[in-house]
Amino acid sequence: MTLDPRPADRPRRQHIDIFGLSHPGKVRAANQDSFLVASLHKAIQFHQTNLPGEFLPPAISDTRGFIFLVADGVGGGPSGERASGTALREIASYLTHAMDLYTHVEPELEAAFLAELKRSVEVSHEVLRAEGERDEDQRGMATTLTMVTILWPRAYLIQVGDSRCYMLRDGELRLLTKDQTMAQAMVDAGVLTPEDAERSRLKNVLYSAVGGRSAAPAVSVVEDLQWSDIMLICTDGLNKHVSDDEIREQLVAQQSSEQTCQTLLQLTLDRGASDNVTIVVARLKRS
Repeated sequence: MTLDPRPADRPRRQHIDIFGLSHPGKVRAANQDSFLVASLHKAIQFHQTNLPGEFLPPAISDTRGFIFLVADGVGGGPSGERASGTALREIASYLTHAMDLYTHVEPELEAAFLAELKRSVEVSHEVLRAEGERDEDQRGMATTLTMVTILWPRAYLIQVGDSRCYMLRDGELRLLTKDQTMAQAMVDAGVLTPEDAERSRLKNVLYSAVGGRSAAPAVSVVEDLQWSDIMLICTDGLNKHVSDDEIREQLVAQQSSEQTCQTLLQLTLDRGASDNVTIVVARLKRS
């Protein structure tokens, strides 16, 4: 798909195709992943989530942006599920008020806007830490978090942990995030090769998690979104079974975001789905 509108053109609601899904997989008894898709109006409006249905208010006004998030609870039992759900609720609550300040982001406002996004993650981290201190059963609960906020023509990305964000542009798949794991840190330090890291027991050991001992949000900006770009965020339940080349293949071939999510999920299930898997795909389409 190639669209070439004038640079001043801004996508309208009818151009947006975003779909998310979450599945417990074939091994885990519970789904500790959570996801959320919302649009930005004069107030935030929620469209899709696997959290209990306290969101999803009626439409308000024309869309001026989108936000989508995935979170993967750390550890076994109900605390992981609670951690991911609580983190997204706290971020949603914070951003419901903060986003009222931004009908669009001028260059001089961008630093303040990014600070608000980062602060929403810090607030969720503080809430999870406080809950763990109050309730011994919840102590140590934590979650990954990957959040993309789109205010055309920019995408703002915040990541904690190892849930990933990809972007397909001109047929090339780019990984926009870096896993915050001990194995990746050792690769960065030159101690392990990427191949050794894939086999390392430290591959799934996080050094940064919302609610964990340390949360270090990584912030980045895609400044020049194009109409042909496709973005995908996912928990590591997808990456454990589906390669980057296969993700690229499905994004190139896709007819809709829902179809791509369903196809990637089925690939994961066919290969054993040893973990929960959550996928959100966002693209632009012709009206």
